Amino acid sequence: MLESMPTTPATTTPAIREGADADVELLADAFRQMWLDNAVPADNIEPDYRERVQQFVVAGRQLAALRFFVAEREGRCVGAACCQLFVGLYPAILRRDVRCYGYIWGVYVTPDQRQQGLGRALTETCVQALRAQGCSHAVLHAAPPGRGIYERLGFQGTNEMRLPL
Repeated sequence: MLESMPTTPATTTPAIREGADADVELLADAFRQMWLDNAVPADNIEPDYRERVQQFVVAGRQLAALRFFVAEREGRCVGAACCQLFVGLYPAILRRDVRCYGYIWGVYVTPDQRQQGLGRALTETCVQALRAQGCSHAVLHAAPPGRGIYERLGFQGTNEMRLPL
């Protein structure tokens, strides 16, 4: 279970490790909490979110080289992030060296661990994993509180446009 630590000074630096099958629940709980922290009401989140994340991870590992990472401090999960190859919205006709996008999602750090570089470290870990997969670009959608972190890492706004329906 994802837990916030007491507000007492930390005695250890968070360790980031690759998530295993047994850690998918940690990723699911972090992903849910990320939405809650971004003002999505709890009743808008599907009650079977853990099973949905589990199914997504299994399929993503098979089809999109999905990997996820867990940040732990003193035996507790204090953050998580996921990355995968972006399978696209249309046929991939451009050469892989020109356009092979990796997608980063679910970057989350518990409130008591924020402002210590952990979100940056999780994101950089995902970028390194995507680079190792041969991706030409890393793509993510930033919540307003995280936008500055991503800009400092070199992420730039794109030409994506949206029309509410």
